[in-house]
Amino acid sequence: MSLNFYPNCVSNALTRNNWLQDIRNQIQNGLTYTGAQLTVQIFLEGWLKTYKSSVLPNTIYQYRLTVKNRIIPALGRIKLKDLRPDQIQYFYNACLENGVSVRTTLLIHTVLHCALNQALKWGLIGRNPSQSVTRPKNKHKEMKILMADQVGVFLDAAKDTKYEVVYWLAITTGMREGELLGLKWSDLDWENKRLQVQRQVQRVRDVGLVFSEPKTAAGKRLIVLSTTVMVKLSEQKNHQEFIKQFAGYRWKENNLIFTSTVGTPVDWRNMYREFKSILKKADLPDIRFHDLRHTAATLMLQQGIHPKVVQERLGHSNISLTLNTYSHVLPSMQDAAAEKMDEFLRLLRENKE
Repeated sequence: MSLNFYPNCVSNALTRNNWLQDIRNQIQNGLTYTGAQLTVQIFLEGWLKTYKSSVLPNTIYQYRLTVKNRIIPALGRIKLKDLRPDQIQYFYNACLENGVSVRTTLLIHTVLHCALNQALKWGLIGRNPSQSVTRPKNKHKEMKILMADQVGVFLDAAKDTKYEVVYWLAITTGMREGELLGLKWSDLDWENKRLQVQRQVQRVRDVGLVFSEPKTAAGKRLIVLSTTVMVKLSEQKNHQEFIKQFAGYRWKENNLIFTSTVGTPVDWRNMYREFKSILKKADLPDIRFHDLRHTAATLMLQQGIHPKVVQERLGHSNISLTLNTYSHVLPSMQDAAAEKMDEFLRLLRENKE
């Protein structure tokens, strides 16, 4: 199976460069976009070609659909120079009134705002009109996690299943699903119990499974593993050697820790079906696989692990994101903090006496 690695893709580079050069030539020749009659549609289609190599493959796929199915039908015919904040605001309001979700509307805003920011940098417009609109407020859903006792039940139920070691890693490290399935044996330092997160696997429509960079720059990180997890990984290594011999010539070596029966990346849909089956059989809450990441973060904070360490293990870009995301854990920790301060002050008074 051939896997592409983004963002090293340079396809359509010639077309992209020609489009940009044409714009720059017009600017240098003193032609304004009043004369050029550049519409929002033409600009967005050109912008997508330049933006393609800057983001993850699934992201650009979403952006393309959003531009094609949402933004262009509503705003595409408007001249770029004439696009006003009130037109954008009316568009957002109409989306919400017609049943488009808040999340999708926010995605529309993200795409449009990003594109218009680039137009501003290129000198195609004097200001970004999306800067002056009111974005819809996203209603955060209550986070679902497994409690400490439920984690034990889940791991017992997952024993000897195909993806048991994936679940152990997810719960003890908080790694994202794509990061887990993108791990290679070369990322593992057996002697020092270190794991280097360097890539993720994504399924891209019309392309298939591809390797890509981690979600953020902080996603490239070093994670220390427990002794128990190292034992599980050793068992995984032995099991994979058996599968490899059974597959014979059909085996496609990708050096991945978790693979299909022929060495190719795991299709997350297969793992998801097993995950849901385990939850049901163990009579546990019907959570998403991603909620194991939330479970890991919550358990680490409840165990008194410093938020900075939790941030690094999760691959968050800053500690504020970690604290804001898992603020629900902090109230229960405040009781312990209050008792510790009380004990400290009591000992301080006793020493003075």
